[in-house]
Amino acid sequence: MTSSTSSLDEDPNACVAAGDSRLRRGGSLKFFYGPMDCGKSTLALQMDYNHARQGRRGLVLTTIDRAGPGRLSTRIGLGKEAVDVSADLDIRGLVRQRWQQGIRVDYLICDEASFYTVAQIEQLADLVDTSDVDVYAFGLATDFRTSLFPAAQRLFELADEVTRVQVEVLCWCGRPGLLNARVVNGGIAREGDQVVIGDTASSSDSSDSPQQDHTEQDVRYQVLCRRHHRVGDLGPTARQEGQLRLV
Repeated sequence: MTSSTSSLDEDPNACVAAGDSRLRRGGSLKFFYGPMDCGKSTLALQMDYNHARQGRRGLVLTTIDRAGPGRLSTRIGLGKEAVDVSADLDIRGLVRQRWQQGIRVDYLICDEASFYTVAQIEQLADLVDTSDVDVYAFGLATDFRTSLFPAAQRLFELADEVTRVQVEVLCWCGRPGLLNARVVNGGIAREGDQVVIGDTASSSDSSDSPQQDHTEQDVRYQVLCRRHHRVGDLGPTARQEGQLRLV
């Protein structure tokens, strides 16, 4: 028993087709969550860098990123090419296709995971449990109504580890910013579609805003503390250059 396990660990090709978990004892599903601007995408890129530096092979995935399809970007200027996760993408099939091509996939970095479908979260869990792939998911927990995104809820239910990203985001009042408010035409919205692309940068910053809401409404997002989210108080200045963006 011991000798067979040792030989497996020493064989560099033993688990190439189905991931390369460091201890070969199964992968893990980890979910990192927090409000806008807490550094989730930056942490995702750092996680990818750390694993790749140790010789592991991974895939970076994202959806509705600020830089457009096919790229994971951050507000501090970091970025990397990424697989765009459309609603009909079979992530499990994507990874298996790479294996068929002889490409090793040891881990997945899944940014904006709260916007994935529940079925895709199930696929991630399946890759962890049956194929020894490590999955690191990053995303929002709740929407503008403070309700859990369906994909985020499933991650809370299935993840081996759940971690709140610790970079502190502040409400305009100085309290910790916990909730993402949708501001439509200057007032906080309580109803509407769960996902609407909006922007809170100044109108002159259009070059950094490739994805805009295409309705005639002015839609933006702002981080608030629970108290001011509940009462709908956006603070003394409703819009300032450099305020936060949803994605």
